[in-house]
Amino acid sequence: MPHHVQREIRYNFEYQRRLKACFIGAGGHAYRNVYPTFRYAPVDLVAICDLSKERADGFAEVFGAERTYTDHKAMLAAEKPEVVFIVTTYTPEGRVQATQLAIDAVEAGADVWMEKPTAASRAEIEELMAASQRTGRTIMTGLKKTFFPAIEKLKDIISAPEFGRLSSLVVRYPQSLPPAADRLSLNAMKSFVDHIYHPGAILSYLGGEIERASFEWEPVNGATVAMLRFKSGAIGTLHLAAGASGSSPLERVEAIGEGANAVVENSVKLIHYRKAKLPSYGRAASWIQPDDNAALIYEPEFSLGQLYNNNMFTLGYVPEVLHFCEAVLEGKPISKGTLATSLEIMKLYDFYANTKEGVSASL
Repeated sequence: MPHHVQREIRYNFEYQRRLKACFIGAGGHAYRNVYPTFRYAPVDLVAICDLSKERADGFAEVFGAERTYTDHKAMLAAEKPEVVFIVTTYTPEGRVQATQLAIDAVEAGADVWMEKPTAASRAEIEELMAASQRTGRTIMTGLKKTFFPAIEKLKDIISAPEFGRLSSLVVRYPQSLPPAADRLSLNAMKSFVDHIYHPGAILSYLGGEIERASFEWEPVNGATVAMLRFKSGAIGTLHLAAGASGSSPLERVEAIGEGANAVVENSVKLIHYRKAKLPSYGRAASWIQPDDNAALIYEPEFSLGQLYNNNMFTLGYVPEVLHFCEAVLEGKPISKGTLATSLEIMKLYDFYANTKEGVSASL
């Protein structure tokens, strides 16, 4: 089954069956990127909870919720939602608020979509796994990178027989790692746990589980370069490129197979370099390859008022919400954003938090 499937989107009002939904959190990220996805998903938003009644009321007016709360347990008890969406922040101790909120929601009988990070420790992920198994409810994390059309298509390319076995994978992402003395502090590592989910999700989605790794760190910007060995036998690097200009494209992914490779630039441009022989060395007069093995370039146009060039689609927000809602409606398990994937990402987090530079560690 292909990972990237072209589809026509239905608008919210066109669904015959919509899920009764509550939302915990009324912050800027949710306002920009998550609430608006409901225009294209089978969701009936009935209530919003936030510690600020004023913000909850404002969001309800904009997004059409009927009621607002400042106590999530009161909302869950009164509304009895089918699904709960959670986009919140951190506790004063640096823990992820959404972790316990998700447990409360599944114990109240709802399936949960939560924004990353899922938790701040492996133990907490395991608690979520236990709660999901105990209640029979789904807990999905919004790992949007795995829903990017370009990354989904890259997954299809590297899975095709003509690409050969994935031999190496290179991911670049702008993120700083604090000095070693601060890496066991949840507050000092707040930005790191918040963002490691992005490259970590791509590594897991494309390369599978990591067997061992080592990294080097530089103190000026906190940038790191990690060398990775995947259980599949592939190798890779994760370059956390702190210090790059904010005006430059932030991300780059390259996968190399056997005589073929593919690159995603700036999250939206995909170049597939199909298997091709080098032209005759010292004799070839042209670099143009035959059509059968010339590079293929995938890139959106930004002229028409299409959904595909809308941020909520190019960055995976609508696709991930649809994946969750459709799984709940159809009574089937999710295939992306799973707690098992979050656990693998937290292993990567623990590797950076606990390993000295230059030391190889098993994950």
